[in-house]
Amino acid sequence: MTPQEISEKLAAKFSGVSDIGLEAKLDAPVDPTIKVSPNHILEVAKFLRDDDDMQFDFLSCLSGVDLKGKLAVVYQLFSMVKRHKITIRVEVPTENPSVPSVESIWRTANWHEREAYDLFGITFAGHPDLRRILLPYDWEGHPLRKDYQVPEFYNGMKVPY
Repeated sequence: MTPQEISEKLAAKFSGVSDIGLEAKLDAPVDPTIKVSPNHILEVAKFLRDDDDMQFDFLSCLSGVDLKGKLAVVYQLFSMVKRHKITIRVEVPTENPSVPSVESIWRTANWHEREAYDLFGITFAGHPDLRRILLPYDWEGHPLRKDYQVPEFYNGMKVPY
């Protein structure tokens, strides 16, 4: 399927859902992207995985992004069977950012979501083991946020920067 066909199929499937927020950006210079409301990412993800025409069985990457004023989670999906791809994006406010976990749909999301939690502070509701994965458990802040201030010291040791 082309990104346009994927977008149209999503729009048809979720046409009765008023706050789904489907917004396609298919002519972007990078991968075609469909923006979805974070409240509906689980429904959309299940549909993308289970629909016979879509069969997005592989989450190749899940990334956090700081958009200055809001945070985003970007899901890069690929169908091994159908050989097509699409990027899904959700946006949340920087204060108390929370997105439902897709770990139950694509198991590889487990570590990807932990990384986004660790480095951006995005929580993933329903994640089975949401804890830091790269930084020490007592590290303060989230280093990939644009407003992050690198501490001068950590546990009495100078932090090189």
